[in-house]
Amino acid sequence: MSTATRLTDLQRALEARLVPLAWANLVANIGIVVTGGAVRLTGSGLGCPTWPKCTEESYTTHPALGINGVIEFGNRLLTYVLLAIALAFVVAVWQRAGRVRTLGLVILAGIPAQAIVGGITVLTDLNPWVVAGHLLVSMAMVGVCVWVLDDLTGPARGVASGAVRRLAWATFAVGWVVLWLGTVVTGSGPHSGDLESRRTGLDPEVVSHVHGISVGVLVVLTLSLLLAARRRHDRWVATFAAALLGVELAQGLLGYVQFFTDLPEILVGLHMLGAALVAAGLARVVVTTRRR
Repeated sequence: MSTATRLTDLQRALEARLVPLAWANLVANIGIVVTGGAVRLTGSGLGCPTWPKCTEESYTTHPALGINGVIEFGNRLLTYVLLAIALAFVVAVWQRAGRVRTLGLVILAGIPAQAIVGGITVLTDLNPWVVAGHLLVSMAMVGVCVWVLDDLTGPARGVASGAVRRLAWATFAVGWVVLWLGTVVTGSGPHSGDLESRRTGLDPEVVSHVHGISVGVLVVLTLSLLLAARRRHDRWVATFAAALLGVELAQGLLGYVQFFTDLPEILVGLHMLGAALVAAGLARVVVTTRRR
């Protein structure tokens, strides 16, 4: 069997698994947010003190680096899992012209780009503003994965009404402000990723209250979107807005509990998972206003 034939057979086999691969892209990108949070919450942000190598002498961790080195190096290895999934998806979708293939290439290109940003966070000793950018790019990748899934499996629908589209985009914009303010809160608090890394210098209590106010605005906008979509019989927008509202309320409750319990690591980790789900939900309501 020729190499070309084997490649064609591989592509056909992968194309038959296109939707599972799209879901795998989404789950993996959410997972990397959670594992990245684990790196910070365990103080392992500089477990590998340099980049792209783990140490000056080796690309892999060393026993002298202890458990922190294992955790940080393990998170780096997960990048290759994401890369493999994204590459398999691109191969599977390659024969399709149009947006899905383009979005697949965006996801594939975003993974090494994220690795570089992650390297910069290490080389800047976990500068909180760079770390924030690293997280937000991951959130954007989650949104692109949701867009891909909508193109492949989303429900048939018409274009949403003008008022609903405007509310969806306002919800999306404020949601991203909320996500950014969440990174500012984290960058001002105790979970820096390493005992020696710098903080933003902002008062954690003040920025937490500002973040909380922004969450309140987001909840009001999402509720308004839900009610507007129901009034105009935009069934699918209403459905996904309701799901997003549920995630926001759970996330808000979790945020207040962790604030008043001195930020226990497990709750902060769950809050980061919730942030990734919010990012997915924001993308979901916006793409659902398009015709499909």
